[in-house]
Amino acid sequence: MKKVLVAVCVLFGLWSTSMADEGADLFKKCAACHGAQGEKAALGKSKIIKDMSSAQIITALKGYKDGTYGAASKAIMKGQVASLNDAQITVLAAHISK
Repeated sequence: MKKVLVAVCVLFGLWSTSMADEGADLFKKCAACHGAQGEKAALGKSKIIKDMSSAQIITALKGYKDGTYGAASKAIMKGQVASLNDAQITVLAAHISK
């Protein structure tokens, strides 16, 4: 039983590391406008994304993707998130809101 528990912990640790790496990789595209830590208002207009919760980021990204969210940056962001699937959006949101 102990060996199984250790194996599960190791696998989860690797899985979590992989997700963190994926979030960091996905964020590289965002950093140009939002800053390395999500600390900038993109194009001087957006919210500071590092201050948003993961749920708020997911709502925003999915809304940009389907065209139901955003104002001045709506068209720009739709193109940025068009290729992301739901799992990638969730991983990206977790990375930003950490």
